[in-house]
Amino acid sequence: MTASTPRHLILPFASATSEAAQHTLGALQLPHLEALLAQLQAQPVDEGDEYTLSPPHERALAQALGWPLQDGLLPWAAQAAQRAGLAPAPGSGWAWVSPTHWHVGTEQFSLVNPAELQLDEAASRQAFEAIRPLFEDDGIRLHWCSPLQWLAEHESLAHLPTASLDRVIGRNVDLWLGPPEAARRLRRLQAEAQMLLHAHPLNEVREAQGLPVINSFWLSGTGACPQAWQEPVDVVVDERLRGPLLAEDWAAWADAWQALDAELMPPLCAAAKTGQPVVVTLCGERHSQAWAPGAKPSLWARWWAKSRRPARC
Repeated sequence: MTASTPRHLILPFASATSEAAQHTLGALQLPHLEALLAQLQAQPVDEGDEYTLSPPHERALAQALGWPLQDGLLPWAAQAAQRAGLAPAPGSGWAWVSPTHWHVGTEQFSLVNPAELQLDEAASRQAFEAIRPLFEDDGIRLHWCSPLQWLAEHESLAHLPTASLDRVIGRNVDLWLGPPEAARRLRRLQAEAQMLLHAHPLNEVREAQGLPVINSFWLSGTGACPQAWQEPVDVVVDERLRGPLLAEDWAAWADAWQALDAELMPPLCAAAKTGQPVVVTLCGERHSQAWAPGAKPSLWARWWAKSRRPARC
């Protein structure tokens, strides 16, 4: 296995429950993936549903990291804090804070993909500095990391389950805010941030440029900093299917699948043929399915047929 070939490949957004996704998936020709899965043994399915706070690909990566699987409490933000050199203390609580645009519909607010904000560093820092005092008044420390990702630090975040941003994009935010008693502080902060940003000069400029305004934020990746960190060894999460699926651009999603099949699957297939420990995990909207070396060849065709029906997504 070469240095560029992962031992464990995780593919988020490999399927979805919509009819359009199922139709597109059913028409795909992925010969290299099929050849690879035929050499491996199907593992037990990670069962879930489309309403878990942590989507299947996050659960799969957490499992590879050796973390306890607690829905909505997978400490991605604490991991990011460590990688950013912030030295989070064991047990400390962290969260990702994503600047967002909530689209006002006739009966609900839906969260627009933050990638559509076209937010540069200067504008992001402006929004960050605008809402930072709101958090600090509550004792929550904010850290700017990148235009679309900030970090929050407070002990309460160690035990506050939150929905992954991938769950909320394009959906009614009310379904994902959590029980009022558990997220009272969060809801208040969101309301205060919305009022503050409504008349902020930053958004006047963005409106004049035809860009979505920044009118709220989303909290995710909450959890306690683990006592000991374990970086994944040769684990790769390839997210090229994510953007097209979230945008419901099925032609682009099919193209991304074809590129994955042509680029990543042949070296994995070659490695598997030589007996190297290759693992592939395909993650849908509800479930994930892993394939790993085993005593018997995988019945990939049976799963592949089932995966194209909503019941197995």
